[in-house]
Amino acid sequence: MLCANPYVEGRLPAEVVGIQRDLVLNGALFEEFAITNYSRVPIQFELSLSFDADFADLFQIRGFTREHQGRLLRQVVDSPETQEDFTALALETGQLTLAYQGLDGAVVESRIQFSNLQPDGFKGYTAIWKLELESHETKQLGYRLQPMTSNRPASVVSPPMTLRQAIAAESMEEGDWRASATKIRSDNRAFNQVIERAEQDVYLLRQSFGKGKVLAAGIPWFSTLFGRDSIIAAAQTLILDPEIARQTLYTLAHYQGKVEDDWREEQPGKILHELRLGEMARCGEVPHTPYYGTVDATPLWLLLYADYYAWTHDQETLEQLWDCALAAMDWIDRNCRQTGYLAYYLVSKRGLRNQGWKDSEDCIVYRNGELAEGAISLCEVQAYVYAAKIKLSEVARMKKRLDLSDRWQEEARSLQNRFNRDFWVEDQGYCAIALDGEGRPVDGITSNPGHCLGLGILYPDKAKSVAERLQAPDMFNGWGIRTLSSLSPAYNPMGYHIGSVWPHDNGLIAAGLRSLGRVDQALEVAQGVIDMTLQQPYQRPPELFCGYERTVDNSPVRYPVACSPQAWASGTIFQFLHIMVNLAPDAPGNYLRIVDPTLPESVHHLSLHNLRIGQTLVDLEFERSGNTTACRVTKKRGNLRVIIEA
Repeated sequence: MLCANPYVEGRLPAEVVGIQRDLVLNGALFEEFAITNYSRVPIQFELSLSFDADFADLFQIRGFTREHQGRLLRQVVDSPETQEDFTALALETGQLTLAYQGLDGAVVESRIQFSNLQPDGFKGYTAIWKLELESHETKQLGYRLQPMTSNRPASVVSPPMTLRQAIAAESMEEGDWRASATKIRSDNRAFNQVIERAEQDVYLLRQSFGKGKVLAAGIPWFSTLFGRDSIIAAAQTLILDPEIARQTLYTLAHYQGKVEDDWREEQPGKILHELRLGEMARCGEVPHTPYYGTVDATPLWLLLYADYYAWTHDQETLEQLWDCALAAMDWIDRNCRQTGYLAYYLVSKRGLRNQGWKDSEDCIVYRNGELAEGAISLCEVQAYVYAAKIKLSEVARMKKRLDLSDRWQEEARSLQNRFNRDFWVEDQGYCAIALDGEGRPVDGITSNPGHCLGLGILYPDKAKSVAERLQAPDMFNGWGIRTLSSLSPAYNPMGYHIGSVWPHDNGLIAAGLRSLGRVDQALEVAQGVIDMTLQQPYQRPPELFCGYERTVDNSPVRYPVACSPQAWASGTIFQFLHIMVNLAPDAPGNYLRIVDPTLPESVHHLSLHNLRIGQTLVDLEFERSGNTTACRVTKKRGNLRVIIEA
């Protein structure tokens, strides 16, 4: 970051002092300043840095109220004498400490240690340097801020001493990751910028949880472990780095539900929704230790378990997590016994009313705009269950568990028959978003049924009808498919789940359209989201954006508090790439099918280098000529069979 000084009357002309700021996060926050005098004469001035921290819990920032709070711990400076003591101590140690004691007694600190040029003095928590610079002389100063909890480092990453060491460590780790990941590039420079940013964001969002690194859901609000978000992002990025999926499976299996706990909505076999480590979680003010209020993370975990195996033939992971898979399926079956469908109902006093991916309170609506009540059975969740049973039945057959394989196949067929009867809204030719607590279809026109397209639960005629309805202008706004029809009384283009557009939602729908052979429609959705992304800061897809219609003279309208980067938004870019090349890996069978690859009109050439299928690395080149896309294998390290079906 580069900046310059303002005009200081009688002291400095404007823009003669150049300030370069460098920041790195690696186990601690490092910041350094290079201060340069660009005038022709020596100059003298004071530079100060002020530090403060409120240690507010993220839930407070998001609007939760607290009756009681902990206390800030500060050295009191109420007289010249105590200020002298404060300054002397800070100068002696080269360190400032901001601290807070939570209601649980834990003390959290920000320890600030200065480097390069030590401050000349302090005024409270403001460090002051008296600088003298010759013409074109540069001086450097900086600090390292290390967060601590109860006198122990808050980060599992050991911080280096200096910013340069932090940069070197970060560069080495990123280089190792990139060397193992698939490199995907096209002949379209703008598209490459989107791909490169998505790669960078996937790398940056990898966060340590225990021994594994999992994609944190999003910055700034959801920089933690999620069930649904982390699973979907891991599935999207199998084409980039299957190791993300492996560590996601293990990490979530570690937290898999073991007991009945209404406060946290935990149940045996259930996959968590969200993990938090802050004061409000530690004090039991919120149930996120972890919180299990999600209906879809468990079947999604099973889908990732099966898909990861198809990509990698990782027999060790398959075996080690088999009992977790059985526990997850048992949880699904127990919760389906009463109605035949997997439903949710709020139990915890501080939990979520809605527990699918659309988890805001106003998003499950009938066609008249009214909210659904009671236990909610979402359409896409039943599709996840159906696909999980189909895929796990294949795994069970491979493991010689024919009893489980036959049972899950039969249960999937039964679920499909009931689903197409109970969820179909005949007069709309569309699938209900859900069944309410009385078993009635919640018949609002939403994007949710689009998730069902690629999972096989809809009969072919009904899948076709859903696909065509999603193409209508009240749903597809030109940038993407809205979460709710613009014809609904509940529609709000600025609503979180009632009219906005979510990239990951569109990625899942586009993948379903592709599986139905609706290639042009799938690529139209992909192109709309990519066009939107090219107009965002840093060419980065946001968590969501507003649902206003695309016209020749407008730009996509940003949602003010959307996370950016967001894991499953960045992951959508790789899902779109997968849709274009249409890979069907079968690592256990030692082959890769590439079925009717189709590049969009904006891309003539696309390459995948270092693509990992099982133990084989393969390089692929795709070339579009007219309406035809050709594929060739340019390099292969292993004995994988590659079958190209045009």
